[in-house]
Amino acid sequence: MAAPFFSTPFQPYVYQSPQDAIIPFQILGGEAQVVQIMLRPQEKIIAKPGSMCFMSGSIEMENAYLPENEVGIWQWLFGKTITSIVLCNSGPSDGFVGIAAPYFARILPIDLAMFNGEILCQPDAFLCSVNDVKVSNIVDQRGRNVVAGAEGFLRQKLSGQGLAFILAGGSVVQKNLEIGEVLAVDVSSIAAVTSTVNIQIKYNGPARRTMFGGDNAVTALLTGPGIVFIQSLPFHRLSQRIARAVTSPNMRENPKFFIQIAVFFFLAYVVIVSSLILTDV
Repeated sequence: MAAPFFSTPFQPYVYQSPQDAIIPFQILGGEAQVVQIMLRPQEKIIAKPGSMCFMSGSIEMENAYLPENEVGIWQWLFGKTITSIVLCNSGPSDGFVGIAAPYFARILPIDLAMFNGEILCQPDAFLCSVNDVKVSNIVDQRGRNVVAGAEGFLRQKLSGQGLAFILAGGSVVQKNLEIGEVLAVDVSSIAAVTSTVNIQIKYNGPARRTMFGGDNAVTALLTGPGIVFIQSLPFHRLSQRIARAVTSPNMRENPKFFIQIAVFFFLAYVVIVSSLILTDV
């Protein structure tokens, strides 16, 4: 059985596959975690490119395109990679691989056999997997569920009977929904849900507020039965706050911003008019 998602640092766990293969793993760290997976000879794991942190000398790594993972035009359009790395223990003795989260995130071990072989995740949630795990990107065809941004339009589906490790930002809360129980969650805070949960989108406030990116403008109504994993700090929210602090001046703190913009457009207008006059002359 896989570890619970709230595994404590440095605590070892053992995963037993449906084929009775035993694979020990360990989740290390607190905020930006690393999962260390033990591999017997000829055993392998599939991981996201760039996620390998360390490995024993007997591990061989190669970049490969996996036909079983449904990737292609949608991933390419949204800037996603269409390849994976395969880490295989080619030595005669046991080896290990350390796979790291690419940002401040928790690593959640998900035994797909315990979730009826399928779970829906946020885009780029997949980190690595052991045994039978298929990664595909799905598009919700229902118009009311289409939200601006990749998080609302493109979701990641993990299926199979293996062990998958996914990412969730900040602290993670697990909610077990009963039949007919409704839970309202900010769209970007959903890390993963089971396939039995019904998802509907609710727009809060006028359409112009949603269009121009108001905070908490879009809420997901989740109806049970099923399990929901909620993250407190989605990566895109963290990246937006950093980008605003570094590159975008705050309007309230910088009242000269509008004056600077007006002067810029005035000078541009003068240059354009002057060039037209000189051309006519």
